[in-house]
Amino acid sequence: MQKNNIIWITALILVAIVSIAGTTYYVGAGPKKKLVISTTTSLYDTGLLDTIEDRFEAKYSIDLYFISVGTGLAITHAERGDADMILVHAPSKELAFLESGYGTCRKIVAYNFFAIVGPEADPADIKDLVPIEALAKIVEAGREGSIKWVSRGDDSGTHTKEKGLWTAAGFDWSLLREEEWYEEAGSGMGKTLQVADNLDAYTLADMGTYLKYSKDGIISSATLVTQGEELLNVYSAIAGNSTRYSHLNFDDAITFIKFLISEEGQETISKFGTNMYNQPLFYPAVNLLKQNTDPTTVQWIENYAFFDGNECPPEYWSNHPELYN
Repeated sequence: MQKNNIIWITALILVAIVSIAGTTYYVGAGPKKKLVISTTTSLYDTGLLDTIEDRFEAKYSIDLYFISVGTGLAITHAERGDADMILVHAPSKELAFLESGYGTCRKIVAYNFFAIVGPEADPADIKDLVPIEALAKIVEAGREGSIKWVSRGDDSGTHTKEKGLWTAAGFDWSLLREEEWYEEAGSGMGKTLQVADNLDAYTLADMGTYLKYSKDGIISSATLVTQGEELLNVYSAIAGNSTRYSHLNFDDAITFIKFLISEEGQETISKFGTNMYNQPLFYPAVNLLKQNTDPTTVQWIENYAFFDGNECPPEYWSNHPELYN
């Protein structure tokens, strides 16, 4: 009888230990926190964000959720409070986002270049011209009926860059879009490249998406104009303003920004695509700006993507000066 009691008591103790251990594990692990990031298709379509997500989630109990749309719509999502942060590439829109009280803690994380791509035969004869001259020849050939141009037409960062290039070349974009040779895809970068390829047309593309779609055999368009400060493309991360929307996951947005600008995050950006494309699809910007290792590119970035000499004016630091020191 005493032996049976001992066995019974021992069993109860074991059950209690297992129960406590299970409860401790459940409480300790808990559900993952969710960070919603509204971002541009050019980052998502290349697969870079998948790689960043894998490495970030291996370090933190934070589940990243990306909304992949054009920059204009990405910003709109955040302005409605539907995203905790944005990862985009349209400095003029980013400044408005900050000044309107929707964003804080902007950090430039990467850059690459746009390119004017088109049919290998290049009927407009623009290869290796400077961007402004190339666009002038495209307009001339378009009006002669020998070529077409496909615009994203979606208020994205690429679309914003395109409109700026037309202005620099002396053309009114709002009038050009009414001409027969000028088509609008109204979609992301990958789809726009496919439309242009199917029409044997010219378009403006970020090099990251172009390299992926070209390497994968999805398009046959050739890069024709790739040089010039005018084609610079800069990507920035901006946290949402939690004083405007209290539900925003601001702390984890800052954690993600710090990961992007960390040595690991920047190395992930620098190495992405090198094995498959023999060149990076994106270039890390943090050490470049901090150490001025390439003064020409640094000056281009400052001219294009700085606001009054800062990547983020101090009034938008939101008590996180460590991001800028």
